[in-house]
Amino acid sequence: MRICRSNLRYGRMDNRVSRVVCIEDEQEMIELVKLILSRQNIEVVGALGGEEGLQKIEQVTPDLVLLDLMMPEMDGWEVYQKMKASETMRDIPVIVVTAKAQSIDRVLGLHIARVDDYITKPFGPQELLESVQKVIDRHARREEDDDAASEEAA
Repeated sequence: MRICRSNLRYGRMDNRVSRVVCIEDEQEMIELVKLILSRQNIEVVGALGGEEGLQKIEQVTPDLVLLDLMMPEMDGWEVYQKMKASETMRDIPVIVVTAKAQSIDRVLGLHIARVDDYITKPFGPQELLESVQKVIDRHARREEDDDAASEEAA
């Protein structure tokens, strides 16, 4: 079992590999994300479209979801709303990865919908890696803080 670098950085030695579900309508983009993130020992599970994405999230319980906005049938915002309405998915962090580069889209994503980060295509490998690590690390610290608060209350 490989140790995720973000777990080492914050003193977590739980030997757990970070797991990401990438919901996209283009297989090539899923393969690119897998290639980039696998170099940091991050396991990527690809899902073609929103319906398959929601199923994968249920099956895998990932540490993070990378979500494309512009997909046929069920767009990314609908997937996001369903995640936030689900007891089992609502706390999973989401990074929107989209070609919608207008500043209003970014404001809607980050400040109105409260996604964890927003990356516009095309992106560089380092931009994706930094965003994923930042969000996974922040979520892991938040969980550790919640655990510590629960222990103090008991």
